[in-house]
Amino acid sequence: MERRPETLLMQNRLPLALLFAFLSFILGTPCDSKVCADARPNILWITSEDHGPEMGCYDDLNAKTPNVDALARNGMIFNRAWSCVPVCAPARTAIITGMYPSSTGGIHMRSMVPMPAGAKMFPQILREAGYYCSNNSKEDYNVIKPSGVWDDSSARAHWRGRAKEQPFFAVFNSTKSHESQIRTRPHDAITNPAEVRVPIYHPDTPEIRQDWAQYYDTIGEADTDAGKVLRDLADDGLFKDTIIFYYGDHGGGMPRSKRWPSNSGLHVPLVVYFPEKWKQLAPSEYRPGGKSERMVNFVDLAPTVLSLAGIKPPEIMQGDAFAGPFQEEPPEFLFGERGRMDERLDVVRTVTDGRHVYIRNFYPIVSQGQRVDYQFQTPTTRIWRDLFARGDTIPEQSRFWEAPKAPEELYDLKHDRDEVTNLVGRPGYKHILDLLREVNLEHLEKIRDVCLLPEGEMHSRSNGSSPYDMARDESKYPFERILSAADISSNYPLRETAELLKLLEDSDSAVRYWAALGLQIRGSSIFTLVRPALQKALNDSSPYVRIVAAQTLIDYGSIDERKPALEVLGALAPPDKNGIFVSMAALNAIESLGIRAVALVETVKKLSGRGPSPDSRYDSYVPRLIQNILGSDEASRKANTPSK
Repeated sequence: MERRPETLLMQNRLPLALLFAFLSFILGTPCDSKVCADARPNILWITSEDHGPEMGCYDDLNAKTPNVDALARNGMIFNRAWSCVPVCAPARTAIITGMYPSSTGGIHMRSMVPMPAGAKMFPQILREAGYYCSNNSKEDYNVIKPSGVWDDSSARAHWRGRAKEQPFFAVFNSTKSHESQIRTRPHDAITNPAEVRVPIYHPDTPEIRQDWAQYYDTIGEADTDAGKVLRDLADDGLFKDTIIFYYGDHGGGMPRSKRWPSNSGLHVPLVVYFPEKWKQLAPSEYRPGGKSERMVNFVDLAPTVLSLAGIKPPEIMQGDAFAGPFQEEPPEFLFGERGRMDERLDVVRTVTDGRHVYIRNFYPIVSQGQRVDYQFQTPTTRIWRDLFARGDTIPEQSRFWEAPKAPEELYDLKHDRDEVTNLVGRPGYKHILDLLREVNLEHLEKIRDVCLLPEGEMHSRSNGSSPYDMARDESKYPFERILSAADISSNYPLRETAELLKLLEDSDSAVRYWAALGLQIRGSSIFTLVRPALQKALNDSSPYVRIVAAQTLIDYGSIDERKPALEVLGALAPPDKNGIFVSMAALNAIESLGIRAVALVETVKKLSGRGPSPDSRYDSYVPRLIQNILGSDEASRKANTPSK
């Protein structure tokens, strides 16, 4: 007999669906308007990690999520909610600030930057308004947390710590569905692997089916955690006073979902419940048991909570409230983004109109499936990669591992839910491609995307302030020139080579960086023409320009041309001499060169693994790169910081 996860149908207790019906009947009388004006709602967030809308309330027949399903039947789901970033730390950074991580500088996985001058994390604002704010228990932000954000942020945090009659904002997060739980063995299976749907981009093997089945099981465990929190709320008699949100922190933990900013990595479940007492604060389209087509992004969560508390969201916040007295009109587009993922560099920006997904790869020389150590611990990742290496994958499965990526991708979710058919170049989609391309560029300009800079340069230019504030100083960040260079660089027409050579002489180092990258992207087809410029760039004042020039010369030059280029990479690799960011860039280049950089193996063996960096969150990345290059544990033994 199939074992089912724990539900709220416990001994001597009502199931959640009946509990809702009972509370609506007994406690659902609308409050007097004057009392409502003077009172403030409690707000409860129940969150879970690493899963998309694979839940019963989203019509997924494999899901076993009775508690959230009951919440949705009595509340409303959002069909089109995006997490902004497809991985936890920058996604949480978007939530806590109400700002795009590419605007604050907090996009890179496990990074750390200062908050913009004068900005506050939204629980600070709630506390100033009298709310008790608790967080149980994960933070994991990429921006420096000011003092006074939470009344309690710990594994013991609970609304029960508040003063009598004090309104609360409480977060409870379940880690049961985290990526790491997909690969935990042994596992007491609930979902039948034969019944799961394997997306087209994954090979259909028994091992991959097992991972997908276990993924569903972990979502069921997160649902059980949600049920326990809801039971606490009912036991305390607080349902009539509390607005409830349930959401996942980004798309699913399976590869090509987590870390990749397509719909599969950004689409999250979002369920909201408004008791009768607070229906006047609900979204305008709110209907119990209903579904909203409004597009919601994680940057919208902070202004929405403030609005529910009767607080006008600060102008610096970049999201829009979708509930409360300050709710805004629905947006036409949602935006996503990806930066560095652990030790791997990337620059991707995404936009959707709800049906079409446009992906702009500004750094196309790397594949979607770069070797992020943590991702490779999942069996699906390793099996998929091995099948690709043997030539046993179909084109839709191979694309994840192939480099370079297309500079632009366009998908139609109505006909292609797995996003495997790139529509760029299809005549029937030219109008939507042109529109989303322009919308994306306008968005980057509006938020002044500061993460078009090499990460180390973002920190050095903003020394003494924050990346956000620096990006608004034209003398420090000539945005239009840098965006134009990035846009030209990562498109392929050969006619732009002359423009790139001109940009390689620009006074701004970031413009020169993108110009050098553009020459690298175009590769052997123009190498003879640009060889002298690349040789000159080996002496550029920017180490990031030198690294790109060196890698290109080693890739396409003669043996004699490789020697000085290898010397440049060898000199820039030590983190203790050059800092963590330059070292990461140099080591990524050395690893990608493979046998062509074999002369640098002895240099890499001698590296310590440590170097100047803004925060200890960066400490594991250089040791991992060293280990990957050496292909053994020797690097970890030599490194002062053990790998994760």
